[in-house]
Amino acid sequence: MTLAMVEALLDQRRNEVQIEPTLGRITALLDLLGNPQRSYPVILVAGTNGKSSTVRMIDALLARIGLRTGRFTSPHLQRVTERIAIDNHPIDDETYVRVYADIAPFVDMVDAGSAKAGGVPLSKFEILTAMAYSAFADAPVEVAVVEVGLGGTWDSTNVVDPHVAVITPIGMDHTDYLGDTLTAIAGQKAGIIKGETVAIVGPQQNDAMTAILRRTVQEDVAVARYGSEFTVLERSFAVGGQRLTLQGLGGVYEDVFLPLSGEHQAANAVTALAAVEAFFGAGAQRQLDVGAVQDGFASAASPGRLERVRSSPTILVDAAHNPHGATALAAALAAEFSFSRLVGVLAVLGDKDVRGVLEALSGSFDEVVVTRNSSRRSLPVADLAEIAVEVFGEDKVHTADRMDTAIAMAVDLAEQDVDDVSGTGVVITGSVVSAGDGRALAGLAPA
Repeated sequence: MTLAMVEALLDQRRNEVQIEPTLGRITALLDLLGNPQRSYPVILVAGTNGKSSTVRMIDALLARIGLRTGRFTSPHLQRVTERIAIDNHPIDDETYVRVYADIAPFVDMVDAGSAKAGGVPLSKFEILTAMAYSAFADAPVEVAVVEVGLGGTWDSTNVVDPHVAVITPIGMDHTDYLGDTLTAIAGQKAGIIKGETVAIVGPQQNDAMTAILRRTVQEDVAVARYGSEFTVLERSFAVGGQRLTLQGLGGVYEDVFLPLSGEHQAANAVTALAAVEAFFGAGAQRQLDVGAVQDGFASAASPGRLERVRSSPTILVDAAHNPHGATALAAALAAEFSFSRLVGVLAVLGDKDVRGVLEALSGSFDEVVVTRNSSRRSLPVADLAEIAVEVFGEDKVHTADRMDTAIAMAVDLAEQDVDDVSGTGVVITGSVVSAGDGRALAGLAPA
């Protein structure tokens, strides 16, 4: 069996945004597998934006401190094997296929039992979750850092009692499944806070913070909050990223270089730091090794998050896929880049708040090229162009049927009537898939 064959089988199942609110199926599958998720501690990360970046930073810090780590993220940018990583590296095709083959008979058993009870088969995401937990047990890892897929309470990753539960910033997204208010969405995401966990809460709007703190009181868990128990004390721009002074749970960490741009990434960094401190039981006067923290952040990467994939003109890819993420992207572009001319390449999934994403970026680009990405859920070009004209104005909007054509057009537009192309740029955004397509077309390997 090949990776393509496994993917063809899994793609016949429900995807990660087609949830059925129960943990029954994933629990039954993991029971049959011997509950591999119980063989190592887990740091579980939920939220709307910043999850993947925070997970990767936690992973980098733990690895520098000397632990063998497993990492589960979603969705992937280029290849599905990116989702399951051991020791900071995606598993290879052979391991992915082997892990699937190992659990496939038990998947069939759970599907049959669910059908008998009038239920639905396991989803692709449920199976990927079981594959990750199994792969981590096989390695074996000393700690797993796991990104929640959608929500929290009913997400298939939430079959563990995490040692640390992290909540990154919450915004409006997936309202059909999670609720149409920030309070409702935060309540769903806070469902990962339970048991003997320590809750680490990143920057939040008031309604979201209230819902999260209500959950911590109900579960009687320790909690640390951004802006209170931990925060960013100083931030300055640096070549290739930013330099930070971070107030952690155990003290101040100075001269931290983070090779990622944006104020939001600084907040993600200190949230990741607090999560690692909580994992090791750090507190007042119990600081982590400063050198290991500095090395860990210096090695951190978050592919597809304001990532430079080409120079002259500069081409950046960013996975902003909702208004909250697009607002953060717009702020970072305004504060940390000085393009003489900037063109956006936009492809957004049809089930997202398309207008909200475009409106958040309305002041960022001199011109935009709207196109499709490689997802079947990508909004048709004509429909996206209609919204884009209303937001950006007809003179600024161009269309292309394919991502590669759109990028070439954007480069031409960026360089048009400009003497020095070094000051021009292109940003490919609107979706995780769009960022992944941009990386692939630039020739970057999955990471």
